[in-house]
Amino acid sequence: MPVVIAAMCMAVSSTCFIFSLAHTSVANTLILMSTGPYVTGLLGWLVLGERVALRTWLLMGVTLAGAVVMVSDSYLRGTILGDLLAIVMASSFAIATVIIRRHPEIQMAPAAVLATTLTFLVALPLAAPLETAPRDLALLAFFGVGQFGVGFLLFMAGARLLRAAQSSLIGMLEIVLGPLWVWLVLSERPPTASLTGGALILVALLTNTVLDVATPRRANMTS
Repeated sequence: MPVVIAAMCMAVSSTCFIFSLAHTSVANTLILMSTGPYVTGLLGWLVLGERVALRTWLLMGVTLAGAVVMVSDSYLRGTILGDLLAIVMASSFAIATVIIRRHPEIQMAPAAVLATTLTFLVALPLAAPLETAPRDLALLAFFGVGQFGVGFLLFMAGARLLRAAQSSLIGMLEIVLGPLWVWLVLSERPPTASLTGGALILVALLTNTVLDVATPRRANMTS
């Protein structure tokens, strides 16, 4: 049952991700993923009894401030549907993260296969695959294997080794790097607000990672 629930959450998350990209900007979709750590931290505390360190809450507060700055000039563009889908996506992924943390015995390969199968079954009645050009099919295959396949497996494998809030916080790097890739490949330059907020998020992520690495070293030195 935990495998099924985690797979369903992953399927909802990936489906909402695609539809969110179709109804709002790439930056908006990725930025609103920043709500995930707060859902994850709250569920980790309620369900797992995990203590979230004050430092982690403070750094997540910085990421929230960065997200607010990034979306401060984007809600007037009429992208509310895409934004709501992005929030559902982040919440579903947060639930999956907590489930994996609660049941570390879950095998991620079957869960990922089940998640993509569920997504396929939901999308099939709405799809017209024969109308897709061969080049687009190749790009979609690369996207599915690289982003959904390898990405989900690596993240969920790491989620079993870290506290729920910390793993979700590290995953927020995508929020900063996603608009950067879109800018480099598609020449879609993010506005100043996105660059400023992204810088705040990146600083919080780097600070959290450096402190996580340095803390065990200090503990070993004192012992």
